[in-house]
Amino acid sequence: MRAMVLTAAGRLLEGREVPRPVPGVGEVLIAVRACAVCRTDLHVVDGELAEPKLPLVPGHEIVGRVAELGAGVTRFSVGDRVGVPWLGWTCGRCAYCVAGQENLCPEARFTGYHIDGGYAEYTVADARYCFAIDGDYDDVHAAPLLCAGLIGHRALRMAGEARRIGIYGFGAAAHIVTQVARHEGREVLAFTRAGDVAAQGFARALGAVWAGGSEEAVPGGLDAAVIFAPAGELVPAALAAVRPGGVVVCGGIHMSDIPSFAYALLWGERVLRSVANLTRADAEAFLALAPVVPVVTQTEAFALSEANAVLERLRSGRLTGAAVLVPDGVWRGAA
Repeated sequence: MRAMVLTAAGRLLEGREVPRPVPGVGEVLIAVRACAVCRTDLHVVDGELAEPKLPLVPGHEIVGRVAELGAGVTRFSVGDRVGVPWLGWTCGRCAYCVAGQENLCPEARFTGYHIDGGYAEYTVADARYCFAIDGDYDDVHAAPLLCAGLIGHRALRMAGEARRIGIYGFGAAAHIVTQVARHEGREVLAFTRAGDVAAQGFARALGAVWAGGSEEAVPGGLDAAVIFAPAGELVPAALAAVRPGGVVVCGGIHMSDIPSFAYALLWGERVLRSVANLTRADAEAFLALAPVVPVVTQTEAFALSEANAVLERLRSGRLTGAAVLVPDGVWRGAA
């Protein structure tokens, strides 16, 4: 099968012919139909997330069809359409797993990081960490739900009952979260790179009541802020914008160092917290909610062989919504 393979941090992915994987006990073989490109993929490729499995097939926002069942799998049948997210395996025994916090399992393994992912024609996944995908979504538009949607939704839940929410970094996750927040009757304010007129217009089109540069102050303050951009300097800025008693949620797995800031920015019972990964309960809840909103993902599809160019566009901030890779054979068949 064809796959895009990372051989070392900082290198371009290599297009290779590799053996088709075989599902083990409790696993399913999935014929990949689409895999969205996440900023976490970029952190892995660029070496900002250390010690990935190497060589590695990246990608963790996977939609495909079950092609083969491993021994003991009863949740799915051959031909079922499933989605595969970032969290790919947990021990099930530790205190976190037992308490329903499997996202914090110290032995957790992640798709496209410890486990080969979806930048390929086929992938293998633990059936327990695969999810049925609603038929209202085609493969390309469903793919961003598997991380941008899931992590964004978890970040929104961490913001509590906040009614006026600032979102810093208006990319794939933000464009989904905005739709969910508006569905829940919340106000969204979008903070982008200075002068990013396209992103600001995109945010307004999705219902943001205000959009501007991340350095700008807004009247009235915020009840909460969610930061998706991996820029540590946004943390003090968000704290300054949040009212006493509010919360700042850091939604990314990687962020540059947070600069020192005056205690006065935190004082007033403000809360600063991170979101780590997701749980299967998160996935079930969000994937049921998405078609109800309904969440409409804005996507741009590319052939799998274009993965390096797509990652460079993400790196330089030249994507609106979510980029999705489609295996070249599927791409040619759809063309």
